[in-house]
Amino acid sequence: MEEKKGNRGGARKGAGRPRTDSKIYSFRAPGYMARHIDSLENKTDFIKDCIDWGMMHQAEPPVSMGEVIPASHVKEMALPYFDISVVAGFPVPLDNDEKSQDIDMLRLLCPHPESSYLIRVNGNSMIDAGVMSGDIVIVDKSNRNPSAKEIAVCELNGEYTLKHFIEEDGAGWLVPANPDFPRIQISSEDNFSVWGTVTYIIHKARP
Repeated sequence: MEEKKGNRGGARKGAGRPRTDSKIYSFRAPGYMARHIDSLENKTDFIKDCIDWGMMHQAEPPVSMGEVIPASHVKEMALPYFDISVVAGFPVPLDNDEKSQDIDMLRLLCPHPESSYLIRVNGNSMIDAGVMSGDIVIVDKSNRNPSAKEIAVCELNGEYTLKHFIEEDGAGWLVPANPDFPRIQISSEDNFSVWGTVTYIIHKARP
């Protein structure tokens, strides 16, 4: 008697969930943003529309922290220093090494090297404060009480940003130095702290 073959085994054509190149993402939104998203009827379409708009307009990202290097990992380097004033007038000879003295660049730029870090900046929200994308800022982590005019590295809900930090009417604000970027109000629901204060900005001379 011939044994019947079962009809199981192998994938059936057209069966299963269709393949797609889409991916699922999750992210943490600051309090003011979360409250707005929660008030929407279709949150997914709103988020996708915002991303599409940003891609179409090539929106500039906010200033963020790139590579972080402790100042203690920077090798010591001394350069000749001429204790004279250079003015934009008649030329002053600077070719006599006997008039120069060596200075420690690390000590000059990092008065507190044990608590200082070098951070590369991404974004242009602080250009009016002299910080441009690609610049390196030296941050003193021991100073967590910056004045309104100083530039602070702040942690907001697990993300880092470079801004002025001010307090107005009992509320904290992260203030950019670029009119194209909005101020960010810090709510009681946000996880916020000042990570450190910028002491020096290093960038190449631009034409």
